[in-house]
Amino acid sequence: MTPYRKFLLGLGLAGSLQLGACSTQTTTNDETMTAEQLGMAQAPADVHSFARPAEAVARHLDLDIAVNFDEKVISGKASYQIENVAKGNEIIFDTRGLEIEQVYLGKEQTPTTFRLGDEKEFLGRPLIIAIQPETDYVTIQYRTTANADALQWLNPQQTAGKKYPFLFTQSQAILARTWIPIQDSPGIRITYSAKVQVPNELMAVMSAENPQQKNNTGSYTFEMRQAIPSYLMALSVGDMVFKPIGQQTGIYAEPATIDAAVYEFAEMDKMLVAAEKLYGKYRWDRYDLLVLPPSFPFGGMENPRLTFVTPTVLAKDRSLTSLIAHELAHSWSGNLVTNGTWDDFWLNEGFTVYFERRIMEEIYGKDYADMLNVLGYQDLQNTLEELGPNSDDTRLKLDLEGRDPDEGLTDIAYEKGNFFLQNMERVVGRERFDQFLNKYFQTFAFQSTNTDLFLDFLRKELIQGDAKVAEQINIEGWVYTPGLPEDHLKPISKRFAQVEESFKAWQGGKPASQLQTKDWSSHEWLHFIRMLPEQMSQQQITDLDKAFGFTNSGNSEVLAAWFIHTIRNNYTAADKALDNFLTNVGRRKFLVPIYKALAATPEGKKKAQEIYIRAKPNYHAVSTNTLDAMLK
Repeated sequence: MTPYRKFLLGLGLAGSLQLGACSTQTTTNDETMTAEQLGMAQAPADVHSFARPAEAVARHLDLDIAVNFDEKVISGKASYQIENVAKGNEIIFDTRGLEIEQVYLGKEQTPTTFRLGDEKEFLGRPLIIAIQPETDYVTIQYRTTANADALQWLNPQQTAGKKYPFLFTQSQAILARTWIPIQDSPGIRITYSAKVQVPNELMAVMSAENPQQKNNTGSYTFEMRQAIPSYLMALSVGDMVFKPIGQQTGIYAEPATIDAAVYEFAEMDKMLVAAEKLYGKYRWDRYDLLVLPPSFPFGGMENPRLTFVTPTVLAKDRSLTSLIAHELAHSWSGNLVTNGTWDDFWLNEGFTVYFERRIMEEIYGKDYADMLNVLGYQDLQNTLEELGPNSDDTRLKLDLEGRDPDEGLTDIAYEKGNFFLQNMERVVGRERFDQFLNKYFQTFAFQSTNTDLFLDFLRKELIQGDAKVAEQINIEGWVYTPGLPEDHLKPISKRFAQVEESFKAWQGGKPASQLQTKDWSSHEWLHFIRMLPEQMSQQQITDLDKAFGFTNSGNSEVLAAWFIHTIRNNYTAADKALDNFLTNVGRRKFLVPIYKALAATPEGKKKAQEIYIRAKPNYHAVSTNTLDAMLK
């Protein structure tokens, strides 16, 4: 019996750990174990996947594809090593908008029959393949279509270099199925290899072991030896170069962007050292970043070994690099230990926000991390107000059946999850809580878990039968109850207290140019802008802009917050900058509140629709799916 198996029996969980029937081998410090050796049971059904891993499950993917920019199509073969667990006569994959041309069994490529099931909103169609009890290898020949929402095809004018086209994928939450036929559930993990053919002048990179130089053939091969869930499948193709930061860190970007990116992210190594000091060795070999064109819909995407990141964090002063700490932290919470279904999304993001703030505190000090906590609390309060404090969607444990899982990607998972963990830390002390988190990451490494399993682990390893500790941690209040517990502690910031003094002075009539703002970080400026009243006179908003140059700021966080005020107060001097921002930036975090502010009035909605017509080709489907409904 392995030491881990003994632990599970002691915990009473040996028959309930969620792994999506995954038996991928995982290397630990003392031995290599499979899921079966650990006594893992099958995961519960994922309502956002047609796959039935308890019957037949993919273990490894061999991907062989070609990228055609002229047709905006990816075509080729997805070949899977499978385990026919039930020895049945079919295996099911997820697809959405794919053309399935042929399916073969075995390495000898024997044709077999297949069918596509009925279309379901958000989910696509199940690909049901006829197999034999002994089948261990399935090959699916396919091509993508214009409905591949994971793919963003950019023409040269939409890139920094303006010379070559660009492609990137965004698979989270359930978009991997739009560019690969796959068992698209976070509870199923696979290893993969890939061969990708692209135009000779371009380079391909993936969430895998990557080349660091462009070749003259356009043919690239990849290997991901650690098992990952499908939403971490990632590909990008474009005119890219690589520059190292440290021995195991570096940056990919367009040539026009690379130097700015190398300067901005020069502290990546420090972040990696800080992260390892907190929660153990980095398990993914390299940690590199890919700076994408500005249409990327998120701040970052934690694709293993290669985080995709928005250029909106290139503020020229390293002021927005907490985003990198966040994506790095995902190498433990999310990538290493993964939410088994999207109802448990807080297990990915709440842990990651907590870890991100700890990394930033380690590097920049507690006062810096306190500012991030206050801003995060403000975001959480806005989300609670928007959703309604009694909405079931403000619980950590969600119920997203029948809905697009993207609806669960809110600040509830991120910030409420973070403050729940901070509450645990206060109750038991930082040293003991760090020991608990380290054991959690080690225990469930390369596995998918869920809320119930984590809470069982929490009760066994941290609460340990102590009724007072259990009451203070308050699982019911944080996890299953809408809103925030009444006795939650609000974060405070010494540095923000000084900002608030300056704001009060401005409110009292002191000219903006005379306020004490020297050495403010972007976080302090953001806090100041968020305190501004909704309604201001033209003189007030003009004086603020003249004193601080908000409209011409190179900081995207500051700009996005400022534009909300310029819209509400009809400050037309910012219109050109607003138009430029919306037509060049595709980050959903910025777009949604800005378009929402515009759409609040008939005149503003008309302006929003006019801008959106021009800007929409620059946006990823993750953004347009939200904005289409808002601006119709």
